[in-house]
Amino acid sequence: MKPTRATVALIQMSCTENPKENIEKVCALIREAAQKGGQIIVLQELYQSLYFCDVEDYKRFSLAEPIPGPSTEYLSELAAELEIVIVASLFEKRAEGLYHNTAVVLDADGKLAGKYRKMHIPDDPGYFEKFYFTPGDLGYQAISTRYGKIGVLVCWDQWYPEAARLTALKGVDMLVYPTAIGWHNSQSEEVNDEQYQAWYTIQRSHAVANGVPVISVNRIGEEGEMKFWGQSFVTNAFGKTLNKASVDQQEILLQELDYSESDSFRTHWPFLRDRRIDSYAPLTKRFIDDDTQT
Repeated sequence: MKPTRATVALIQMSCTENPKENIEKVCALIREAAQKGGQIIVLQELYQSLYFCDVEDYKRFSLAEPIPGPSTEYLSELAAELEIVIVASLFEKRAEGLYHNTAVVLDADGKLAGKYRKMHIPDDPGYFEKFYFTPGDLGYQAISTRYGKIGVLVCWDQWYPEAARLTALKGVDMLVYPTAIGWHNSQSEEVNDEQYQAWYTIQRSHAVANGVPVISVNRIGEEGEMKFWGQSFVTNAFGKTLNKASVDQQEILLQELDYSESDSFRTHWPFLRDRRIDSYAPLTKRFIDDDTQT
């Protein structure tokens, strides 16, 4: 039977340079989240280490692992024991010299329900991800689990309405964004606020446009020149913020979602009905520079 509601738990935490410490911390927090009623547990992007993409360093490729591998093994055991779904972001070593930023979904029976490889890869000061990650080649995913159909996208994907739309069109119950984003220490408060507001607004707009809840989980803490801004949040299917974490505290954010709200919002605001799919072919172009078009 298709589930009609579920409780999501977002784990927002800081990380250290010791992967073992981070893994022990996240396992304890997963147990705590499940004890509090969390059924779908969402971890932040690349939770096992510091955000290593702040510099280009060949030694950091040693952090990667295969999927299935050690992380999916211990997460699978936790998922089965606690009867929960876990969404986890991992540094995947697919082959020698071939790496991805990959989110896995472990179902409540411990089985690997699916995985998504990050499609949009940034290359900015402090975010040198193109050095480490090959763009995803699995397409956009709708991963069925005991507690709902999950559409996972990762961090930089969250700025692209096309990614949210194509994932939503697969019939997902929610859009989930494991994230690692923060402010550079050299920036002014005005720039910091501007960047945060843009991040917060664009994700809420995906909920509005697609009629599905959005779950975004970010890390906290200062790492090098970056201060990660936390503020993980959950919206309903019309972009209303239901729950939001602090900017700098470790938290487990719990929120029950009613999937039937999607039908109500989509009925009253029929954006999917009124889409002009016959007119969208130019979206496959990089840029439309023909000024003769009318």
